[in-house]
Amino acid sequence: MKKLLLAGLVSVVIALPVVALNKGDTAPMFSAKASLAGKEFNYSLAEALKQGPVVVYFYPSAFTQGCNIQAHTFAENMDAFKAAKASVIGVSLDSIARLNDFSADPAYCAGKLPVASDADGSIAKSYGVNVSAGRPGMQDSRGVAIDHGFADRLTFVVTKDGKVASTFGGRELPPDQNVQQALQVVKDLAAL
Repeated sequence: MKKLLLAGLVSVVIALPVVALNKGDTAPMFSAKASLAGKEFNYSLAEALKQGPVVVYFYPSAFTQGCNIQAHTFAENMDAFKAAKASVIGVSLDSIARLNDFSADPAYCAGKLPVASDADGSIAKSYGVNVSAGRPGMQDSRGVAIDHGFADRLTFVVTKDGKVASTFGGRELPPDQNVQQALQVVKDLAAL
């Protein structure tokens, strides 16, 4: 009887939805392999926060429709983010090799937007971002097989003190509007 009760409780805990960080929560610090303009480097959120707020955005996969739009829109707006004393880091479960290509591609990150590899999904999970398994046979916009899982599209604006100032995203917020919302949050922070 005790085993059945324990098994039932474990299944309930496993079935609970992932809850993303909210305004006021402390953002988990992370370090990861990242790429900018096709060049690999070690990214540290703690180091980036010393310069100002950071937009940490999670996306499903490089070279896919919505992610391509989002990366391109961030790249086009990097000067505006810098003017608001903020930086941006994209995070996905892509390998660093895929991200080297994506970060250098002029149609997407255009050498302006750094993207980090969270191959095991641990960074996404620490932020409460849902991670799902990849779909067999799925290909990216280049026709290359996607062999990794996917993080939900969620964006966090983290202040210099490591607190979440805003969380937004999901399927209901188009990728380009996600970028505009992030830009408005950092502009509002800069005005304080």
